[in-house]
Amino acid sequence: MRFCSRLVFLLVCFFGAGAAQAQNIREMAGQMILIGFSHDSAKSDQQSQLLALIRNGQIGGVMYLKYNVKSLAEVSKMNKAFLQTGSDFPPFIAIDQEGGVVERLTSSVGFEEIPRARDVALNMNKDSALSLYTDLAKRMKKLGFNTNFGPVVDLIANPNNPIIAKYGRAYSSRADITSKFAQAFVDGHHRAGMVTALKHFPGHGSSAADSHLGFVDISSSWTSAEYEPFETLIGAGKADMIMAGHLYHSGYVREGEGQVPASLSPVALTKVLRQGMGFDGVVISDDMEMGAITKHYGFEEAIVRAVNAGNDILLFSNTVKPSLGLPKRILDVLEAEARRDPTFADKISASYRRIVALKSRLN
Repeated sequence: MRFCSRLVFLLVCFFGAGAAQAQNIREMAGQMILIGFSHDSAKSDQQSQLLALIRNGQIGGVMYLKYNVKSLAEVSKMNKAFLQTGSDFPPFIAIDQEGGVVERLTSSVGFEEIPRARDVALNMNKDSALSLYTDLAKRMKKLGFNTNFGPVVDLIANPNNPIIAKYGRAYSSRADITSKFAQAFVDGHHRAGMVTALKHFPGHGSSAADSHLGFVDISSSWTSAEYEPFETLIGAGKADMIMAGHLYHSGYVREGEGQVPASLSPVALTKVLRQGMGFDGVVISDDMEMGAITKHYGFEEAIVRAVNAGNDILLFSNTVKPSLGLPKRILDVLEAEARRDPTFADKISASYRRIVALKSRLN
């Protein structure tokens, strides 16, 4: 990292985004974008394009899906290149590696898999879980990853839930057990120098539908117990990121607003999560290309709503119409709205501060 960039980095970390006036809105907004990609080789032309996006500050990170993992050797080469772009800040190199069915690194490419969350809670204690997750994180870090989208802190509130309980992704129906094993997950990753993301706020475990596919209403099934793991881990300083779920609850809707999911709701993310629970870390949206968003909101509207709600990072899997031109489209929306609305510009500055503060912990 160049000296001037490191100085900006330190100023932002210690004094907030206002201390680094050299950073314009578009540069700050770039850190808010985390995207998926299509290739699986460090020699791909798309890899060169992706490296340029990181180097020029047009994105703040990348996310792997299973089809990006051709081999562990190629993953390592791609990640090494991501980390050596010379960008002002290290990119988040993220992956969903929960254990069980949700793993992008699998035995098919020579990566030792781990049990799903439910089996961890049933068969391990906190110490053995900590060892399991520490080993997992160290192996991921060796490949160049620095961010794992886990742990799932949803409760098994509905045993017939089609996306959480069905696949054993949640630890327990009890908040205390969930919090205990989720903390082991977080602590293990911290030992390896990685950051994590608690998901899916305010709780996906009681739903009867899958937000990947479309609208999910948890108004009548959700209970306040689903807040407890988030509150416990925030209070313990174990919440690096919190992933906002595309889950509708009538209690998060302001008068005349319509059926807005928590991920786009200022009530959920600003009033409840930030003000109520005291969370000032990074909020990351669940994939903005999931059906719960794309079937109900236009591209620009979803982006503006997400930032106004309190999201710091906008996650796009980039799978609907894969293109490395996507970040420019997102940046154009963010910059245009910031010019139109000074309050929106302030939100971008605040998100930038949180993101840079978290990135300062990456090693």
